[in-house]
Amino acid sequence: MSTSVADKLDAARADLADRDGVLVAFSGGVDSSAVAAIAHDALGDDAVACTAKSETLPAAELDDARRVADEIGIRHEIAEFSELDSQAFVENDDDRCYHCRTMRLGAMFDRAKELGIDVVCDGTNASDPGEGHRPGLRAVDELDAYSPLLEHGIVKSEVRQIADEYGLSVADKPSMACLSSRIPTGLEVTEERLTRIEKAETVLRTWGFEQFRVRDHDDIARIEVGADELEAALDPDFVAAAQQHIGDLGFDHVTLDLEGYRTGSVSPANEDDENDAETATSGEDDDGPLVEDVFAADYPTADEI
Repeated sequence: MSTSVADKLDAARADLADRDGVLVAFSGGVDSSAVAAIAHDALGDDAVACTAKSETLPAAELDDARRVADEIGIRHEIAEFSELDSQAFVENDDDRCYHCRTMRLGAMFDRAKELGIDVVCDGTNASDPGEGHRPGLRAVDELDAYSPLLEHGIVKSEVRQIADEYGLSVADKPSMACLSSRIPTGLEVTEERLTRIEKAETVLRTWGFEQFRVRDHDDIARIEVGADELEAALDPDFVAAAQQHIGDLGFDHVTLDLEGYRTGSVSPANEDDENDAETATSGEDDDGPLVEDVFAADYPTADEI
């Protein structure tokens, strides 16, 4: 870690150490994990990580958040709520992320109040404000959540260095976002759509893909995979299996996007749809295959997911 990053880390740690306690809005992504690690380092048991559980959070991500909290050694709380209770969210307009973040952070502040904690921290970093249409940042400002990475000028690449310094397994974790980001703006967010998206992405994860999205265009599933994985996705065996098993989830057509994975491909104005503001990175050596053997495992059926 460079001297400048070490200095920023020291400043962020000293800043949090001056607090009586903090609750970190914790997704298990690299940004919130770095904040949780710094907070635990600074405050010990007076730092709490809290994950918002709702229909838009993949079960695998909740499991990952629990695992990373254990790595850090920080107390981990779960706050349950439903974005689908908000008609403004369900309508899925240009401000969907604003409505989502408002509810998620609201759940964090409610839990913090129950625990007698005054400060809620989030994982916004210094790269985020310049990354296109980000209505979720407005919710952070309005609710007065504290963003130590942003406050101390820590950009995305430096967040990963800090996560690596703390020995976190998510230092190179590929980006992940809430499931609603797979639904095009203007198409209602429903529990049925969220469920079949999660199951379809479970199929891809089971087959060994690392960086992917399944975009739900009503009766069409549009698969995006990372550039390093596109060759594997073009394999005829994968094509046949995807058509069968993802089609079984309720899609009339299953397609592969030849442009590959990219954030915000169904959102307005190139919106970065990542909940935790994660940027895409494979964390793999460019000289080796990202997927060792996609087809080594048996393909699961829709009923087995």
